[in-house]
Amino acid sequence: MSECRDLLILGGGLVGMTCALAAARQGISSHVVDRATPEQLTAEGVDGRASAISTASWNLFGNIGLADALEPLGCGIENIAVTDAMKPGRIDFIPEPHEGSLGRMFANRDLRIALFEAARGEELIDWHSGAEVVARHRDAYGASVTLADGRELSGSLMVAAEGRRSPTREEAGLPLAHWQYDHAAIVTALAHEKPHDGVAWEIFYPAGPFALLPLLDDDQGRHRSALVWTVKERDAAGVTKLGKRAFEAEVAKRMHGIYGAVEEIAPRAAWPLGFHHSAQITDTRLALIGDAAHGIHPIAGQGLNLGLRDAATLVEVVADGMRLGLEPGDAQLLARYERWRGLDAFSVSVATDGLTRLFGIPGGAASAVRRLGMGAVQRIPALKRWFMDEARGVSGDLPELLKA
Repeated sequence: MSECRDLLILGGGLVGMTCALAAARQGISSHVVDRATPEQLTAEGVDGRASAISTASWNLFGNIGLADALEPLGCGIENIAVTDAMKPGRIDFIPEPHEGSLGRMFANRDLRIALFEAARGEELIDWHSGAEVVARHRDAYGASVTLADGRELSGSLMVAAEGRRSPTREEAGLPLAHWQYDHAAIVTALAHEKPHDGVAWEIFYPAGPFALLPLLDDDQGRHRSALVWTVKERDAAGVTKLGKRAFEAEVAKRMHGIYGAVEEIAPRAAWPLGFHHSAQITDTRLALIGDAAHGIHPIAGQGLNLGLRDAATLVEVVADGMRLGLEPGDAQLLARYERWRGLDAFSVSVATDGLTRLFGIPGGAASAVRRLGMGAVQRIPALKRWFMDEARGVSGDLPELLKA
């Protein structure tokens, strides 16, 4: 049996490692167990995705000491433009000058590298990479796992951060609502003739949203954006196999010339899209965070931010409890975490699912109704402010780690 730590975090990805680092800044120790090695997770081409980091999530990274490492790698989002197939009636979400940007775009690879570098130097994190969990145990006295090499790790609270197919959640038998969207996201990066000026475009087509997300210019001075193009699942293989010129032509057709000529400059990948939401995110000595608890459509770019809110909330709940002399796995603390995160996570999940279905209704009449609604949002400042606060992650009851 190894040293017993406060947290036993299963999954050392973006959410799991952020949780470990945030906990360490509060004096909370953890084991972090991940099947992959950091070299595998940060290899070129393994994950070409980019993530929109909301204002609140950026505050979290600042509060755990990652801002200096990440600042030069992110591109500010100055405006979010939402349109129904580029027809009249678009919405522009532009923050006031004193509010800064709406968020920042980062390559997932850059986020991982910064997190892993910070974790290597943190004594309160015992990182077990390339490790396979073969058995889990939880009872009233603690939690433990057995690794494939025979080692046993223990902690007061088990934290499942393994992603959508979390084996810990499945083993616990927690009820899960889930369905597939019959959609896939085609992900790549584009170079384009005109600068993006920090604009993130969300262009809705009946087959699914077409998102252009601003990235920093590369070392050749090329203007770049990340592309997340949602297509019907039956079409995903064909789109993925298109030749470079044919793919660029299809992309340009959907961009309506807003950035001029485009060139694909990164490997192309397809990711199947689905929805799942765990009706219960805690159990005896267990808390779910990130995609282990909820997986949503990338329509609003909130998936990772939702997981980071889970991590920040769990750390605050555990830290508050430990100051009162409670164990991290105490049932009272888990009940507080369940109450705090349950409603917010459910609300965001339902909202993104509703948007996906609303903008997927074909036909001119449906488009006209959508554009009428978007026009109302554009004209009503209070409504527009509410949507912007949601996008920035600054609404609701926030844990201190998400505040500036």
